[in-house]
Amino acid sequence: MVSLSKKDLKTALEVFAVFQWALSAFIIVLSVIFFHLYLVVFTSYWLLTVFTIIWLVFDWKTPQRGGRRSQWIRSWRLWKQYRDYFPLKLVKTHELSPKHNYIIACHPHGLLAHSAFCHFATEASGFSKTFPGITPYMLTLGAFFWVPVLREYVMSSGACSVSQASMDYLLTGKGQGNAVVVVVGGLAECRYARPGLTKLVLKRRYGFVRMALQHGVALVPSYNFGENEVYDQYIFARRGWVHSFQVWFQRLVHIYPCAFYGRGFTQNSWGLLPYSRPITTIVGEPLPIPKIENPSQETVNKYHALYVKALRKLFDEHKTQYGISETQELEII
Repeated sequence: MVSLSKKDLKTALEVFAVFQWALSAFIIVLSVIFFHLYLVVFTSYWLLTVFTIIWLVFDWKTPQRGGRRSQWIRSWRLWKQYRDYFPLKLVKTHELSPKHNYIIACHPHGLLAHSAFCHFATEASGFSKTFPGITPYMLTLGAFFWVPVLREYVMSSGACSVSQASMDYLLTGKGQGNAVVVVVGGLAECRYARPGLTKLVLKRRYGFVRMALQHGVALVPSYNFGENEVYDQYIFARRGWVHSFQVWFQRLVHIYPCAFYGRGFTQNSWGLLPYSRPITTIVGEPLPIPKIENPSQETVNKYHALYVKALRKLFDEHKTQYGISETQELEII
């Protein structure tokens, strides 16, 4: 009989926590599709599928109106195993007043946005204790809310659709003390999510600044030191057909299909699990933004530049502490 030590059990739970989250969307989508196909094709319970579609239509706007967060799911002990796998750490540099709303801009996205999910969509790192009175709303792709069951699971974390209607509601219709969390670079940053790179897709990302101006809420820069270190990528030759396909696909759907890999179930094997490397998220000082309901592009550019300056300052103040060379700069594209 094989006996597991407490350390082995802890490691197994950490691996399970990361593995289940990374694959949960894929597994739920397939399960829901095959379940309803089975009902329609092989049983007389097709009305259940009809009722599901009716409910989906009726409830369609919920992800744009605050979602349905579950404090019980956000507080699962499973997420603490997820946190400890890397480990992940959340660091506060300034207070956030519950009398105001905020937009927390997160960088970089990485491949699966591990740190943003853990800190803002769960209580594993103790967000509510670190920022008392502030309720975080992680904004993510609307596609996550198209599938029954999956949408409930995602919304339970406090996540909402990343849309203008969603941000308008959270910043005006939910009172004060709300923090809308946006991973600004999105999936376009996946191509730069590899060790040693500090490159952000930000130069032409004006939407979050425009929203801050329209609502008069402060922008809070945050940087995930180590997010790009947890996966490697295979880089294809620039003149090859695979690279051409990657570029074409990104232009088509704004998602870069990259060939990434990490570790297997043992530390010295290759697989799809991220490497167990620390990621620290530094939440910076709020940048005050005036309320201008219809800001000109010139005004948006001005505050975008101020935000980039604040982000660079945050990066430069902390980079050497997390293994980045003093001479390495934050590259904005």
